[in-house]
Amino acid sequence: MRMNKLFEELKQDEGIKYEVYLDHLGYRTLGIGHLITLNDPEWGSQVGTPVSEERVKECFEKDVDVSIQECNALYGSQFRSWPEEVQEIIVNMMFNLGRTRLGKFKNMRAALTELNWKQAAVEGRDSRWYRQVTNRAERLMRRLERC
Repeated sequence: MRMNKLFEELKQDEGIKYEVYLDHLGYRTLGIGHLITLNDPEWGSQVGTPVSEERVKECFEKDVDVSIQECNALYGSQFRSWPEEVQEIIVNMMFNLGRTRLGKFKNMRAALTELNWKQAAVEGRDSRWYRQVTNRAERLMRRLERC
């Protein structure tokens, strides 16, 4: 998987802040949507506390690793056999949605299992997620159709 490509793409999709900020639910967050937990050195930091570029990258890489693990859990060993482009698209979706919500894309999952990328894109468009993040979702579904 091309980590630099994913970093640039998710930076665009999620936004990036080199400080502690509150996400849309009011949780302390940093970088590219990294939820600060008790295990993070930033725990207890005030909103606006600066965070280094190196730390943002470190958190991003851990969060992407979790997304990849979740893709493996949801799609099984077949996920690793898909073209790299398909894997990156699905990791992007996992990063945004999480396994519980992405797991509800049953028709998309069936199309992915059949390696039918065009149908998977049709199914991805038929979702609340698509209506909520249309620009991002359409860009991802167009890429999926071309695989």
